Amino acid sequence: MSGSVAEEQGREPGRTRLVKGPGLLLVWLYGVMSVGAVSRSAYQIATEFDRAPLAYALSAVAAVVYAFITYTLVRGGERARRAALVCCAAELVGVLVVGTWTVVEPSAFPDTTVWSMFGRGYLFIPVLLPVTGVLWLRRARRDTF
Repeated sequence: MSGSVAEEQGREPGRTRLVKGPGLLLVWLYGVMSVGAVSRSAYQIATEFDRAPLAYALSAVAAVVYAFITYTLVRGGERARRAALVCCAAELVGVLVVGTWTVVEPSAFPDTTVWSMFGRGYLFIPVLLPVTGVLWLRRARRDTF
């Protein structure tokens, strides 16, 4: 006999699907931010790292965080949802710390990061995205269980 539809489609039975409704928009935005942050940090690290090593390293960290959250949202499942929730919360802390730091002590950053001025160079998406992600991921848990 054949198994469940989830098993036939190669998914774990009962895996939480996170890429639906607003989750689809989150995946798209995190994917775009991943590409932007990876591109920016790779170029800056390769060509100008000695100019602003902290700023460029923080942009690379943001790129890794964005890529991981994108992956976990696409993967789905409760473990992935929890991992994405922790990463979104950590991302929000990072944006708030770096954003505040760049406002209070702009000379510490000779060049901007993705999270400078709370993501002003990225239309404030870096500060709005983790808040939206946390809200969606908390709702996704309630809808599943």
